[in-house]
Amino acid sequence: MYRIIFNLVFKRMDPERAHHLAYVFIQVIQALGLSQLVHDFTRPRTDITVHTLGRTFETPFGLAAGFDKDGKIVMGLGGLGFGHVEVGTLTAIAQPGNPKPRLFRLIADGALINRMGFNNHGAAAAAQRLRHVERLRPRPVLGVNIGKSRVVEVDDALHDYRESASVLAPVADYLAVNVSSPNTPGLRGLQEIEKLAPILETVRLHSAGTPVLVKIAPDLSDDEVVRIAGLAVDVGLDGIIATNTTIARDGLGLATDASAVAALGPGGLSGAPLAPRSLEVLKLIREHVPATMCVISVGGVRTAADVAERLAAGATLVQGYSEFIYSGPLWVRSINRGLDKLLKK
Repeated sequence: MYRIIFNLVFKRMDPERAHHLAYVFIQVIQALGLSQLVHDFTRPRTDITVHTLGRTFETPFGLAAGFDKDGKIVMGLGGLGFGHVEVGTLTAIAQPGNPKPRLFRLIADGALINRMGFNNHGAAAAAQRLRHVERLRPRPVLGVNIGKSRVVEVDDALHDYRESASVLAPVADYLAVNVSSPNTPGLRGLQEIEKLAPILETVRLHSAGTPVLVKIAPDLSDDEVVRIAGLAVDVGLDGIIATNTTIARDGLGLATDASAVAALGPGGLSGAPLAPRSLEVLKLIREHVPATMCVISVGGVRTAADVAERLAAGATLVQGYSEFIYSGPLWVRSINRGLDKLLKK
């Protein structure tokens, strides 16, 4: 049914407007107090819980950052069946993001290109909102993704991340340090070890015991991935999230015509074409970090079999996003039902 609606309505609509309508639909579910009722229909039927980061995850499958940028529909998303919801990316200073249009579909590839630019209302506003959500039960595990404010120079990023961490750690189950979005100038340069180390150390120091993870790009070389994995261990991080969107266009086997893709302009590509590299990075990280470290795999996940493959390859948890746009609100239920069969304990 959703596919029919998508083809008749959403396919013809500006992607960001379609996203907004989906957002409003979930807000209505939440506002009417229907989240728990819906959750009874979407949750796993068997015990597929995961214990990590000091929390119990009802399902290993969660929602990646980017859908709920300001943390307004956490309970609604939990109702749809996500075991955890990562909100953000949030910045210390509120910002409108990049000019529109800034979100595009590659329908033939099951992919998206975005150059949103961390549009959000700021860390302090989100913290006030999430302070209420944090007390609600039952709710999905709440991750908060933080990034650099656009108006802050790269050389001052340390203080910017520290401010966001200090404000948001008390209302988060974990913090994700985003240094890998391609849509904020200079941000990916913070993945260089000498720049990344003090940021991670500072966030961890100001996290008040809240687990801290770092989110990395798929475009890093294998050697760079290994070095960051080693840094995460040395700093005492609780985990790594791999991977963010890619700036690559070649070598992905895109079905969409190259000229059409080029015409869309810059931005991070997510979805099915990212799956092979995301899986490679996951395996590489797992080889170089302790078995107890949480590794969250994201990128190109579409089915329960994909989730199970990531778990078998060493992921502690798995996230999705792009396929949510293409498959609709019952997508998470289908993943959970599939995992019920694939992960029998």
